[in-house]
Amino acid sequence: MVQSWGMKRKIKSVKKNFLGVQIVAVGALTGAFVGVAVTLYNALFELCEEVSRGCYGYVRTHPAFIPLLFLALFLGAVVIGGTLHALPILRGSGFPQTEGAAQGLLRFKWYKVLVGMFAASLVSVILGLSAGSEGPSLMMGGAMGDGLSGALRRNAVMRRYQITGGACAGLAVALNAPLTGIVFAYEETHKRFTPEVFACSFSSVVVAVVIRSVLAPLLGLFNAPIFGGFEFTVTSVAFLPYTMLAAAIVSVCGVAFYYLTLLARRLIRKIRAKKWVWVWRMTVPFLLAGAAGLITAHAMGSGVSFIETLGEGIEHVEPLFSTPVWATLLIIVGVRFLVTVVNAGAETPCCSSLPIFAIGAGMGAMLSLWFVKMGMDPSLADTLIVISLATFFATVVKAPFTSIIMTVELTGSFTFLLPVVMSVAISYMAGSIFRTEPLYEKFLEDILEERGVRPAVRVEIVAGDQAAGREIRDILWPGTAHVTEIVRGDTSVVPLGGTVIEENDRLTVEGAPLDREEYFAALRETVGEIVSTEEADTMSANGPPEK
Repeated sequence: MVQSWGMKRKIKSVKKNFLGVQIVAVGALTGAFVGVAVTLYNALFELCEEVSRGCYGYVRTHPAFIPLLFLALFLGAVVIGGTLHALPILRGSGFPQTEGAAQGLLRFKWYKVLVGMFAASLVSVILGLSAGSEGPSLMMGGAMGDGLSGALRRNAVMRRYQITGGACAGLAVALNAPLTGIVFAYEETHKRFTPEVFACSFSSVVVAVVIRSVLAPLLGLFNAPIFGGFEFTVTSVAFLPYTMLAAAIVSVCGVAFYYLTLLARRLIRKIRAKKWVWVWRMTVPFLLAGAAGLITAHAMGSGVSFIETLGEGIEHVEPLFSTPVWATLLIIVGVRFLVTVVNAGAETPCCSSLPIFAIGAGMGAMLSLWFVKMGMDPSLADTLIVISLATFFATVVKAPFTSIIMTVELTGSFTFLLPVVMSVAISYMAGSIFRTEPLYEKFLEDILEERGVRPAVRVEIVAGDQAAGREIRDILWPGTAHVTEIVRGDTSVVPLGGTVIEENDRLTVEGAPLDREEYFAALRETVGEIVSTEEADTMSANGPPEK
């Protein structure tokens, strides 16, 4: 009996080790493909931004071409609207759809997403929309992970790991920020830390970023931090009051951005048409982008160039309409704020994360002008800009750890770490006071709600050695699955996140599966033998798979 027990432990250990090796191997393979594809995409994205700024600059100096510009914008709305009509999964930034796929709540045709998002986002940026490359990069990375899992005939659990790894790698390559990509897997995608999630995200991100560092010089990209032009000085206690005041002001503006985005989404969805409704909905952000681009080039694209200008010094911002610097900044921030709200509300296929950074940076620049007059050391202006940038993003997205890590990686400095942590904490409190939710989670809820209601199923499972010894929260449960009861021998155990599953426990799991066969297979892979199934009450979910 002792030998049998010892042999069983060895087999269990070998299985776990094999799973870990498998996750790292497929993660690295996913990262290799994502590194090549997303690096190429980001090089094209920057080229499209340059072409767009050049075209708008020419039109501003030759007003006779303005009608031609708006005709091109309307044709762009027709193309993008038709694309969204055919591929509704592309609506939005890419963050919520990819999170849903990694959680097992959504499914898409990976090749359609890869090609569709690649083309649609580049068309959007070349026509002057306020758009970043990080969302499309993340979604394309997730799609490649999905495609590779199918090619390798992986099961449902490995499919979700590969989608997660591909998405993290895509984000890391787009921002040249590997830690941000890894943290995204925990804070945004799965909201839990497990060794498997770490293994898939780490291996994918490392390989993808290494490939990016090799290809970047050949494609005209830089390997330095995106916002490396800022200069930071050591902060003192006297700077903290300015930090707290700036965080409070920027947080309130972030709350306003959140609610205005939701309002814009409701208003734009009221646009009805018998045919091609998405074409008419796209005309709103596209024509508005044209007007904004004619006012200032800083309202176009990702906003990285605007933030870099602020890093060189606020005095380097080119005045608009012969106005003073503070008024120019106010116009730029106001216009960028408006077009980004409308873009996110209209669900254009481009990301708003870097544009949100640009809005926060502009607010920080305006506040620094005011604070310097109040007695703040002018050398701390760059620090205040970066703190405001992180605070605004954290308020809107409600991802404090991602905001802090991303800011540190994008600037390449830890000097401002304490003030930025304080500011992000204030932003989180502001979100709690004003009852905001993470914006991308809210968008995911809207997507699932649109897809209707599907019947739920209740499953009884006898836990096997693959789940034994693990806490409930450490298991990658499929989709909406949640444990409602655990029977251990003759006693009933209350299922909590920290409850450790023991072998031969009888678990009752409820969920609304997207695909029942895949759902049951995932439960067998992660928990154990299914002994009975029955219908439960209906649950709000996402309906049929994406075509």
